[in-house]
Amino acid sequence: MLKPRTTCYGIIEVAATVGLFMSAGIVVGVIAGIVAIILLIWFISTWNRLVRLEENVNKSWSDIDVLLKQRYDMLPNLVRTVEGYATHEREIFEQFALARQTAAGALASGDVRGVGAAEGALAGLMPRINMVAEQYPELKADSSFVTLQKQIVSVENQVADRREFYNASATNWNAAIQMIPTSIVAGMKKAMRRDLFEVTDPAQREVPVVEF
Repeated sequence: MLKPRTTCYGIIEVAATVGLFMSAGIVVGVIAGIVAIILLIWFISTWNRLVRLEENVNKSWSDIDVLLKQRYDMLPNLVRTVEGYATHEREIFEQFALARQTAAGALASGDVRGVGAAEGALAGLMPRINMVAEQYPELKADSSFVTLQKQIVSVENQVADRREFYNASATNWNAAIQMIPTSIVAGMKKAMRRDLFEVTDPAQREVPVVEF
């Protein structure tokens, strides 16, 4: 038969053990709750950061879109003005019209890389248009032609400035969605890489021939 004192000690030991497990469970629960709150705060902060970066890319491209549409509306007027003086330069005008149409189509579909390629083609043709204009003093003296040229150059300069901002925004976005652990949230957001707006004059891509 167990003595009363021994039984009492056993009950106290069991209670202490149960209390210890309960305390450990509470501590683990508190730690898990803190970790969950930290993860939730990080997730929301990361999501919002990606939203801001994406908005910067979209806004900067929208600014370029407006300027390019304005420029594409001006170019046919420039060609028609020059064509009125140099009707025999049909090949150049046809190439220019095709390049402009291709650029406008790429812009309408949001194809940044396509716009860049078409802009490169236009950049290669513009000097030829200007060379044709140089051959006609009457054209150079035409006030509407001079005004149109200045407007196009002004828009081109604005596009160049906006292009730098867009490429910087797109680069930041592309880097962010690839960095761990941000890439986890980017995957949940179904984030996609954005193409850079790169315009290269076809003449600049030609490899110079060195003669010995």
